[in-house]
Amino acid sequence: MHQGKIIFPQEPWTITETEVNLAHNQRCETVFAVANGYIGMRGNAEEGYSGPVGFSLNGTYLNGFYDSTPIQYGEEAFGYAKNRQTMLNVADAKGISLWVDGEKFDVLHSKVIDYKRQLHMKQGVMTREIVWETAQGKQVELRIERMASFANKHLALIRYEVKVRNAAARIAFVSTLNGEVTNQVTMGDPRTGSGFAGQVLQTEDLREEGTIHGTAQRTKNTKFALISAMNHELHVANEATCMQQEQLIEHRYDCEAAPDQSIVLDKFIAYFSSKDYEEAELWPMAVTALTDAKAKGYNWFRERQAEILADFWQVADVSVEGDALLQQGLRFNAYHLFQSVGRDGKTNIGAKGITGEGYEGHYFWDTETYILPFFLYNRPEISRQLLKYRHSILPKAKARAAELGYEGALYAWRTIDGEETSPYYPAGSAQLHINADIAYAVKKYVEVTRDEDYLLQEGLDILVETCRFFADAGDWIEGKGFCINGVTGPDEYTAMVNNNAYTNLMVKDQFEFTVKSLRKLEQTTGWQDVSARYELDERELEAWTAMADRMYIHRVGQLIGQDDSFLEKAPWDFANTPREKYPLLLHFHPMVIYKYQVLKQADLVLAMYLQGHRFMREEKVINYKYYEPLTTHDSSLSASIYAIVGAELGEIEKAYQYFMQSARMDLDDYHNNVKDGIHSASMAGSWLTIVNGFAGMRHDDEVITFNPTIPSAWTSYTFRVLFHGSLIEVVVAKERTTYRLIQGHFVQLRHGEQGFVLESERVCESQ
Repeated sequence: MHQGKIIFPQEPWTITETEVNLAHNQRCETVFAVANGYIGMRGNAEEGYSGPVGFSLNGTYLNGFYDSTPIQYGEEAFGYAKNRQTMLNVADAKGISLWVDGEKFDVLHSKVIDYKRQLHMKQGVMTREIVWETAQGKQVELRIERMASFANKHLALIRYEVKVRNAAARIAFVSTLNGEVTNQVTMGDPRTGSGFAGQVLQTEDLREEGTIHGTAQRTKNTKFALISAMNHELHVANEATCMQQEQLIEHRYDCEAAPDQSIVLDKFIAYFSSKDYEEAELWPMAVTALTDAKAKGYNWFRERQAEILADFWQVADVSVEGDALLQQGLRFNAYHLFQSVGRDGKTNIGAKGITGEGYEGHYFWDTETYILPFFLYNRPEISRQLLKYRHSILPKAKARAAELGYEGALYAWRTIDGEETSPYYPAGSAQLHINADIAYAVKKYVEVTRDEDYLLQEGLDILVETCRFFADAGDWIEGKGFCINGVTGPDEYTAMVNNNAYTNLMVKDQFEFTVKSLRKLEQTTGWQDVSARYELDERELEAWTAMADRMYIHRVGQLIGQDDSFLEKAPWDFANTPREKYPLLLHFHPMVIYKYQVLKQADLVLAMYLQGHRFMREEKVINYKYYEPLTTHDSSLSASIYAIVGAELGEIEKAYQYFMQSARMDLDDYHNNVKDGIHSASMAGSWLTIVNGFAGMRHDDEVITFNPTIPSAWTSYTFRVLFHGSLIEVVVAKERTTYRLIQGHFVQLRHGEQGFVLESERVCESQ
């Protein structure tokens, strides 16, 4: 595996770039992106990019805003996904050009004598601090600050400050809003951009109201309307002009700067789409939002940004003593997750967040298996909104199941609005386990929050309909039991198999939890309404119980087959596969890969983590040792899972090596594709590795358990988790672990085999 390249100094709360390097430019555009769960702006320079082609991707994205076009198949079959969906690059409002005495600043071509770009993870802003020497010898200090507002998801803001050292100068700002934007086109890598060519977000007109100007655009096929607008405030006397041409709006501000005088331009940016509001309301809402933003002022939003992040970090921060590189990676990952996740119940979180065009902005099982658990223990209300999104697309999941001839609901493998968009079904639509992954997230949410209202209002809808799908999709096979055949598990290098162990175990768990939840309701006065709502009867509950009890898992001695045929295949020839042939999916036909024992990512080992109570420890050891050498980790989802299970089994140093891959996957660009966006699941996986791996956290609906270990390089580590509404702080050191109840009532806690009620603080000796 590529070990990544460290290019940023080790700092606890910032990411810093001290020179512009074209070789790293597109990667850094992702790293320095700002977002708020709805708006995502790549870290492109305000003055634009004037370098060679292929080293920059100028992008601004809105979570869930997409266009669709029919998928073109050479040979089509019944039930194939019909349409692609692509998150669109929307109107670019980042542009601000600076002119000093008629000379334009360009970071790539001007004489730059000092440069620093920083992502500030406590303040929630990205800054550029530059000293530029003009052709006349004047030294110009620039400080540019950018944020996507956490206080209002529709707003982004830029503050551009200029000071000329010891000299007067004529200053001009040219602020732009450009509607002529396109998406990048896929270039032989299915993980990168879209199949769209040319402009698909079409500009219909330009609008203005007072000092506010904007573009009105519409997607080609989905016909979504979008208003993008801007407003400004220049804090000195100036002459302002505005020019509009075709799809471009330019605001020009001319002023005179005295020696050492700070000239500050604030830019307020708004995006409103018909996905959220009635089309007639979009322009008035943008005008109101920008008017209000200017009245509040830039500083108000900056203060709210810091306050919101302070609240987030109070619970979400993980502190590691003895490993500065890791510490930086953990905070970077948590920060990007917080700024990428949808919070409105209508959007989710893409595999690349809203920082790039990889995977077209699609939502996957990554959310429920990796990302939702991260928020569950620090911001459960966000997890609730992620589940709300899944409930909102349940009708499309039911339609998909019906299309394929099944009862119940089948969630799309990759989607934005709920429709299946995976054109390669063997490694996409066949991953039926996404149903069980979503059901598992429902289960964990209820266990952690005890939000029974959610279960009644929405959770049972998901559980019952996905159970009905699996009950219909599975078969009773004589001599085996209940089987689910013709599926693909998490390992996408093994497709269309019978009885994938991960899938079957997750479905077993889903059946058991659903029946348990319904049996509890049978004892309440509301049962009659619930049974009528779902048309449930005793026969169906008994059938699900039998399916769970007799779910088939393929075993050969103490080896558990990843599926019925995996153990019968020849191992992949790893010794004669050069490093440049990885990832295998870019260098070998699927028919070649599928023939062999080779894994793209954790599959059975993932089941050993999520369903660990169903395995004996000896089974885990034997199967971990068997599957670990067969795994390429070509998927960024893999390393954290091997770290978690490795830590549980005492393979601490091996777990640590896998952990570092997930913790610094994006900062060090392990897979050479951060240019296309972050790896959000891997980011969440690094948090899971600390909490579920090294600290060994597990729980049911009553007790939370820890089995802490600590890598030799660390002195201690500290984290906090919410459980049953109480906030628990865990401090793991070499000799002891300290548990503190920070807020809330008592918690039933177990440290290894030692159980107790945590009411204030308890110190436990190392195991």
